[in-house]
Amino acid sequence: MAAILTNLRTTVIAGFVLAVLMLLLFVSSGGVQIASHEFGAYFFRWLHVLSGVMWIGLLWYFNFVQIPNMPNIPDDQKPAISKVIAPAALFWFRWGAMATIITGLIVAAMNGYLVGALTLGFTDGVAKSTAIGMGMWMGIIMWFNVWFVIWPNQKIALGMVPAEADAKAKAGRTAMLFSRTNTLLSIPMLFAMVAAQNLF
Repeated sequence: MAAILTNLRTTVIAGFVLAVLMLLLFVSSGGVQIASHEFGAYFFRWLHVLSGVMWIGLLWYFNFVQIPNMPNIPDDQKPAISKVIAPAALFWFRWGAMATIITGLIVAAMNGYLVGALTLGFTDGVAKSTAIGMGMWMGIIMWFNVWFVIWPNQKIALGMVPAEADAKAKAGRTAMLFSRTNTLLSIPMLFAMVAAQNLF
């Protein structure tokens, strides 16, 4: 077991293997048809949740752990965060955001509520479309912030692109404010997503 758990790649592969074994168990019980539309919609919803956990988990790591504790780290140790940890976390952060948006749009299309949700229920008059649509739009805004504001500014703040000290400080503040905006939006976004599945 230690051989599996000491290597992240092996751990993740083992997690997927366990998921496949569970799927085979579900199929053998006769309750799941892999070649069905329902399974396809389920599969993309599972990928959507998996991606969303990666994305929002890292968003909350940045805002609840890294940003508040940076002032407590001695200056000579800060490069470990800015040169090693933050770039790796930002890689998974931005691609988690991309995967979440893509799989979410696929799920909405496969389940027939994409247009209703994107128009906040105005085209179909369904309250569930309004709820899921609010969540989707907040997610889209958050995704936009990640790719077109936070990531470009973090590249400057972390020294991945050449910039003067003032520009780095300004970029760092901009990235932080938009990251905080996403943290703010993540709470009602998740509320809307869960409401759409459970209240309507």
